[in-house]
Amino acid sequence: MNLFTEIKEGLGISWGAIRANKMRSSLTTLGIVIGIVTVTLMGTAIEGLDRFFHSSVSFIGADVMFVSRGSWFIDSHSEWLAVQKRRDITMDQVKAVEKQMTLARAVRQSVKYKNRNANGVRIIGTTEQFLFTGGFSVAQGRFMTEMEVEGGRPVCVIGSEVATNLFLREPALGNKIKIGPDSFEVVGVLEKQGSFLGQFSLDNQAIIPVKHFVARFWRRPDYEIQIKASELGKLEEAKEELRSVLRILRRVPPGAPDDFSINQQEQFLTMFNRVTATIAAVGLFITGLSLFVGGIGIMNIMFVSVAERTREIGLRKAIGAKRRTILVQFLIEAASICMLGGLLALAIAWPLTLVMSKFLPAVMSITVASIALLVSFVTGILSGFFPAWRAARMNPVDALRNE
Repeated sequence: MNLFTEIKEGLGISWGAIRANKMRSSLTTLGIVIGIVTVTLMGTAIEGLDRFFHSSVSFIGADVMFVSRGSWFIDSHSEWLAVQKRRDITMDQVKAVEKQMTLARAVRQSVKYKNRNANGVRIIGTTEQFLFTGGFSVAQGRFMTEMEVEGGRPVCVIGSEVATNLFLREPALGNKIKIGPDSFEVVGVLEKQGSFLGQFSLDNQAIIPVKHFVARFWRRPDYEIQIKASELGKLEEAKEELRSVLRILRRVPPGAPDDFSINQQEQFLTMFNRVTATIAAVGLFITGLSLFVGGIGIMNIMFVSVAERTREIGLRKAIGAKRRTILVQFLIEAASICMLGGLLALAIAWPLTLVMSKFLPAVMSITVASIALLVSFVTGILSGFFPAWRAARMNPVDALRNE
C-alpha cells in the first residue's frame, strides 16, 4: 500500500471517528478555535496598522531629509537637555546648503475670509523649494515664486480643507484672507492629502513666505532644512555629504558629536516596527498559551481514542497494516480536528475583521488566513504525534486480547 492510499484510507477512518464523536470533537476544538481567532485578529490588526501607518507617513518622502537641532524621537531626558543646549540653525547656514531645501516651521492660527473662519490652521513659513521637497501638488493656481519669497510678498498657498471652509461657492484664487493681523492673497490651493496618523489634517494649513513668517509669527527663528536627494539610491551618500557640510558650517570640532540631527522617514518606520514587534510578541504569547492548552486537550482526547480503539488497531495490524499506516491514520484524525477548529475560527474572525475595518484599513488577507490554517495543521500534528506513535507501536496480539 503506497502513502497516497494510506492517506486516503486514513482520511476516511478519521472522519468516521470524528462524526461518531461529534460532541467530544467539538469540545476538543474549543481551545484551538480561541487560539486561531487570536492569531487571525492579531495578524489582521498588525497588517491593517502597517497599511495605515505607511500611507500616513508616505507624504514625508523616503528620499527627503530634515535637518533640525533635535531628533524627532528623543529617548531620554538627558538627550533632551543636550538638544536644548545646541545652537540654533541660522539663515546663513540654510543658504549655504544650496537650494535643495525648504525652510519650515509651524504655528497654528485662525484664518479669516469675510465673516468666515478656519480655526486651528497650521501656518508654515517656507521658500519656493518646498513644492519640490514636500512631495505634494497644487490643485488650483500655482505655488509661491522665488521673487515673491525673496521680496516677502503677502501671498499664500492654502490646503484643500481651508479652501472648503472659507470659500463655499466662490473661487479661492485671487481673494485675500487674514492670517493673524495681515492679509495674504491666495495664489494656490494644494491637492487633498488626508491626515497624518489620524491625528492632524494635512489639508488644514496655509503656506506663506518665510520672511513674513519670521517677522510676524516667530521672532527668534530656529530653521529646519528639508533636503531631497537626487536619487533614492544615493540617499546615504547625500546624507553623509550633508553631514559633512553642516559640521563645517557649524564649526563642529573633529571627533565631537553632531550638534544637529538629520531626520528621515526611516525613523518613523523603525519606531513603528518596534511597537508592532512588542504587540506581536504579547499576542503570540497569549496565542501560544491558548494553543498549548488546546493542544494538550487534543492529545488527551487522542490518547482516549487510541485506548477505545485498541482492538480495532490490533485487528488492522493482524491483517497486515504497517506501523506507518496506523501512525498516519491517527495523525490525520488529530490534524482534521484542528483544521475544523481553524475553519470555525476563521468564520468567527471574519465578521470581527469587518468591525475592525471601521477603525483601521484591515482586511482578512489570504496570507493571514493561510497562516491561521497552517498553525491549526501544525498544532494537530504535534498534539497527535505521541498518541499516534503509541498506537503504531502496539503489539497486535496484546491489542486483540484487550477488552
